[in-house]
Amino acid sequence: MAPSKTTRLMAEFLGTAMLLIGVVGSGIMGAALSDGNTAVALLANAIATGCMLYVIITTLGPISGAHFNPAVTVAFALRGEHVRRDIAPYIVAQIAGGIIGVWATHVMFDLAVFQTSTTPRTGTAQWFSEILATFGLLFVIFGGLRQRPDAVPTLVAIYITGAYWFTSSTSFANPAVTIARGLSDTFAGIDPRHIAMFIVMQLIGVGIGHIVLMRLFGRD
Repeated sequence: MAPSKTTRLMAEFLGTAMLLIGVVGSGIMGAALSDGNTAVALLANAIATGCMLYVIITTLGPISGAHFNPAVTVAFALRGEHVRRDIAPYIVAQIAGGIIGVWATHVMFDLAVFQTSTTPRTGTAQWFSEILATFGLLFVIFGGLRQRPDAVPTLVAIYITGAYWFTSSTSFANPAVTIARGLSDTFAGIDPRHIAMFIVMQLIGVGIGHIVLMRLFGRD
């Protein structure tokens, strides 16, 4: 029997919360142990995020589709592969889960729960990077579903691990993650004033991805 809507939303909430725990927690730990070496901290951040993605996509994918990302939800809806009336509930669950994940991480590391980031992430290069990062993520998802559905968790995990390094923005590629990271003044944070443009660029990536990937891979 197919999971109920409540169960699917719970999976999206929990999965996104766990994703942010992986992103923010590994950023805090990496920065603390790297003795100021940003490259080492980023490496730890990237590997931990990729590991968490593999786990949550594998375990929760059969329940909700493992979107954990409003950009992915919208992309599936544009392809007619996600019920449009469920777009808003999915996005609300993802954003709420991301925020709770950040707050839980702060508690875990004995930091102030409520904070906002002061880390600047802005400019044409990073904006363009978010378009490419989001397009690349959708390429991996829909290409994987077409060619090797069983490999999607691995493909996404590997892609994001790499994209932390080959994009100038460190590949947020996720509006829920972007919003949640604005609420953490730690290694993974983003100044809330810069969130809006990141999300705009991510949505542009979705639009480009829809046009290109529908032609390349079609619908399942």
